Amino acid sequence: MSNQNLDHIRHSCAHLLAAAVLELWPDTKLTIGPSIENGFYYDFEFKKPINEDNLPKIEAKMAEILPSWSAFSHREVSEEEAKEIYQDNPYKLELIDEIVKKGEPITLYKAGNFEDLCRGGHSQNPSKEIGVFKILNIAGAYWRGSEKNKMLTRIYGTCFPTQSQLDDYLNNLEEAKRRDHKKLGPQLELFFFDETAPGMAYWLPKGVTVYNELIEFWRKEHQKRGYQETFSPILNKKDLYVTSGHFEHYWQDMFVADMGENEVYGVKAMNCPNAMIIFGFKTRSYRDLPLRLSDTDPLHRYELHGVLNGLFRLRSFRQDDAHIFVSEDQIEEEYQNLFEIVERFYSIFNLDYSFRLGKRPEKFMGDPKIWDRAEEILEKILKNSGKLYVSKEGEGAFYGPKIDILMKDSLGRQWQMGTLQLDFQQPARFNLKYTDADGQIKTPIAIHRVAYGSLERFIGILIEHYGGAFPIWLSPVQVVIIPITERNNQYAKMVAESLDHENTRVEVDDRSETMQSKIRDGQTQKIPYMLIVGDREEKEEKVAVRTRAGQDLGTMTLEQFQDKITSDIESKQ
Repeated sequence: MSNQNLDHIRHSCAHLLAAAVLELWPDTKLTIGPSIENGFYYDFEFKKPINEDNLPKIEAKMAEILPSWSAFSHREVSEEEAKEIYQDNPYKLELIDEIVKKGEPITLYKAGNFEDLCRGGHSQNPSKEIGVFKILNIAGAYWRGSEKNKMLTRIYGTCFPTQSQLDDYLNNLEEAKRRDHKKLGPQLELFFFDETAPGMAYWLPKGVTVYNELIEFWRKEHQKRGYQETFSPILNKKDLYVTSGHFEHYWQDMFVADMGENEVYGVKAMNCPNAMIIFGFKTRSYRDLPLRLSDTDPLHRYELHGVLNGLFRLRSFRQDDAHIFVSEDQIEEEYQNLFEIVERFYSIFNLDYSFRLGKRPEKFMGDPKIWDRAEEILEKILKNSGKLYVSKEGEGAFYGPKIDILMKDSLGRQWQMGTLQLDFQQPARFNLKYTDADGQIKTPIAIHRVAYGSLERFIGILIEHYGGAFPIWLSPVQVVIIPITERNNQYAKMVAESLDHENTRVEVDDRSETMQSKIRDGQTQKIPYMLIVGDREEKEEKVAVRTRAGQDLGTMTLEQFQDKITSDIESKQ
């Protein structure tokens, strides 16, 4: 079954959900119900709240209604007729006004006895084509995603052609719950959140270790490739964002500080305007290009409270950012370099990825002809690369087209991660110049790129990808030493000191607990290696090695174990 057909079936299921709810609670107000990746939802305003206990009843009513839905029919109505039909529903009236403003036809789609305002995209024969469905959960959702609007009740569901596909999906959901980074983060003492700072994580020492290891790997790999690291101010006058275009296109999503005396500052939400300032700091020539500037400065964005989601959607985060200034004839080669970096960064985590070409959005900055040229350049680069990619109209940044990195984790979930954006606009707006080989003054082109994307989000995905069991080089604690008795504590500490001297992250568990209890705790904390030391190991100056997966590797000399773990770390296994 094609993705489009599955999307249509799930959209039909959203209608079926709304029909069932309306039969069970006739005074409910309907709003919107789209299909989404792996399912569908519908938002409702209930007169009296419902809860998870009502879901089986809704699902049963959907199954009861479905046989009567042999087809969808539709009709086009006037604005007056539509408003008469939905005169008691302010949500539908708002949607009608938007449809009229856009000059689009107002259409109603009907199946069985249920009719809804809709643009279309449904199953041809719902009663036969809708395979198996499941209502999953209830959540709160602000109307149109704005905290200023009323909180609605969102009911999520999913639908698949076969029972086996549904079962696989539900099993994946259970596995995802087990791996949920919002639970594992505090449990593994990586990070936590506090209500005093919504959308801003408190990073604990173990989490900082993971964070710093990622940055250190990023830093070394970029130094090899000629990148130069910079820091820039976190507060900038509004004037900077007026020049960059962010004031017009992004200001409402930024934290703003009004300092009085007619001085308004924006808290940095992106690094590109500052990179433009750095390029313009001194006279540049063609010999400086490509100029690769990298940074991991803190960023802040005013995300609505209702969309915050652990490390996946934050108000404070950092990116593995870079801005590369090139001449036009250097663009293709530089993108090949970027593809090589992406491969390096994703392959070590066993993450599959593909690309998406995002083209000109509805609200864009600059000359459409320049946009066309930029899009042609990226399309050519992608075709020549041999990489799997899709094109998406309207998905570009406001200043240029982009190549997004679409990554799949171990559960098969797709995430939009890094991005490689081509920008002819901002360098011109900042009046950036360089002297070409023939002595002519030219404007550089900027490539904005992140590989990981948000470091916080990437760590959240890694936690779920690995179920908290990080690769050894990333593990906050790489070895725990477990003395069997108190008389072995001193030897355990000596072993720890030896490993620590070789930069292995090690702890000694000398609590008054049983050895088996300590081993279980080490496994719960996802520590890669547990070294058991008792009288025999101490006498022979060895360690008994176990893995967090429960594998017994036998006894080794300390030197043998150190060689093994050093090899594991250096190879990024």
